[in-house]
Amino acid sequence: MARTAAETTDTTQSQGRIRRENVERILKAAERVFAEAGFAGATMADIAERAGLPKANLHYYFGTKDDLYRAVLDNILQMWLAPIGSFTPDADPAATLTAYVTAKMEASRTRPHASKVFANEILHGGTQVERFLAEDLKALVDAKAAVIDGWVAAGRMAPVDARQFLFMIWAVTQHYADFDVQIRKVLGRRTLTRQDFAAMTAEVLRLVLRAAGLPEAQMPEAQMAEPQIAETETPTDSVPSIS
Repeated sequence: MARTAAETTDTTQSQGRIRRENVERILKAAERVFAEAGFAGATMADIAERAGLPKANLHYYFGTKDDLYRAVLDNILQMWLAPIGSFTPDADPAATLTAYVTAKMEASRTRPHASKVFANEILHGGTQVERFLAEDLKALVDAKAAVIDGWVAAGRMAPVDARQFLFMIWAVTQHYADFDVQIRKVLGRRTLTRQDFAAMTAEVLRLVLRAAGLPEAQMPEAQMAEPQIAETETPTDSVPSIS
């Protein structure tokens, strides 16, 4: 008996949902394995075991370990760079910087392995993202630096070197993921709690806003939500991809 159009649509939607769920599980598992073992030490078998999926599924969705690694890097960059889209000429500098720093700190809290994967890639020469860094990321940073320069020129914030200012924000916020062991030992913590991160985020915000000569802004509750894992198959229009 021929299937109805509704049945075909339901099947297609179900298959799409299963695919998205499997891709998300694989990316999350791969992110952790690459962070812990590095690219050279990670195996597709380890990632499959961590994801709770057959190894064949990984090859079906990503082909090779290199393909999966690049997808993980792309996913990380999508998460990190999407919030910088809020840097627009008409935006309020204090509110924009508050939202951006908060999003970056929340990413370090909820996705620490993501930061470690990217840090390892850069420490090993950044060969997988070299073109992205030199072209797409440079263009994005140039555009957002121009926005910051515009805020400064309009007297809306204190003078800063815009690019160095962004580098500083990246370094400080990602430090809490990359060097979490050091931070825990110095603070005498077994783990860094949500409350710890709230306190650290408040201090980072004070430093960033003070450097920009801006008052502390109230963070909207909606912007405190945990960042969601980005799907590498459908990157946002505002964020370039390394693929």
